[in-house]
Amino acid sequence: MARMTEEEAFALDEKWTKTTPKVGPNGSGFLSKRKAAAHIITIDDLSADWLNSKAIADHKTPAEIISDMVQERIAASA
Repeated sequence: MARMTEEEAFALDEKWTKTTPKVGPNGSGFLSKRKAAAHIITIDDLSADWLNSKAIADHKTPAEIISDMVQERIAASA
């Protein structure tokens, strides 16, 4: 892994020290959107292992696998 030079580190530090985060009105900023998109649900170890294995095998994220499963169930019940 490439290391930063001291000059690059100082430049990066200066950039982030002087940059003021832009906050959007009514929760429309980046962090607010991320928080709204992240719903945490606890599942058992067996389900988590299966979900991760399925996601790796299908080259998807676990969220995409769950979304596909939910959409299939909704379509089947309609």
